[in-house]
Amino acid sequence: MEHKNINLTLKVWKQKNGQSQGRFETYLVNDISTEMSFLEMFDVLNERLIKEGKEPIAFDHDCREGICGMCSMYINGRPHGPWEGTTTCQLHMRAFKDGETIVVEPWRANAFPVLKDLMVDRSSFDRIIQAGGFISVNTGNAVDANAMPVEKDKADASFAAAACIGCGACVAACKNSSAMLFLSAKVTHLALLPQGSPERKTRALNMIAQMDKEGFGACTNTGACEAVCPKEISITNIARLNQEYLYAGLTADK
Repeated sequence: MEHKNINLTLKVWKQKNGQSQGRFETYLVNDISTEMSFLEMFDVLNERLIKEGKEPIAFDHDCREGICGMCSMYINGRPHGPWEGTTTCQLHMRAFKDGETIVVEPWRANAFPVLKDLMVDRSSFDRIIQAGGFISVNTGNAVDANAMPVEKDKADASFAAAACIGCGACVAACKNSSAMLFLSAKVTHLALLPQGSPERKTRALNMIAQMDKEGFGACTNTGACEAVCPKEISITNIARLNQEYLYAGLTADK
């Protein structure tokens, strides 16, 4: 693959805090290697801004390996940018053309208030997990745990759901800011395994109640969440979540 440098125009959302009014600011970046990641490009820009005595652009990042889900950016109208199944930190500048203008925004959702610039508060996801994302089971020793039978199709579906990194792209893409794909992945992960059976009913009820409390919207059934998910979580999990919720509601102790 040919290595080259490109020049870009960035229109980046700047907002001092959650109470301030935000605005787009324009930055010109030159000689950006197409082998850089999107976040490395931001690093180069921020280094220049600091040298010029200007305030750098605030954005979330951590592992930079597509695992942690921190790199939440809306790039040209799409969460995590143009590549499918890719986080922002794994998006490379070869995805863009020389002279292109790139618009970068934070997630837009009431449940994800802006902290500063491109950083949003996603602690609502943490509270949903805390509401029911646990199991209580005596695992015994390693032999007992490994001897617990799990059907392969259920194990595979659970593993696929567990790939969710909680980045919030599904919420950002949904016109109702629904967290159903995220929540369905978390509920499915444990509901399909015997270790998750003891709290199966209360988990679905409590986590959905917390999701509603946080102010997320209803599912639109348009599939926008699945289309932008960097881990390609399937919306079939939402159907399973609805099934778990209905089952829990009908069989709950009165």
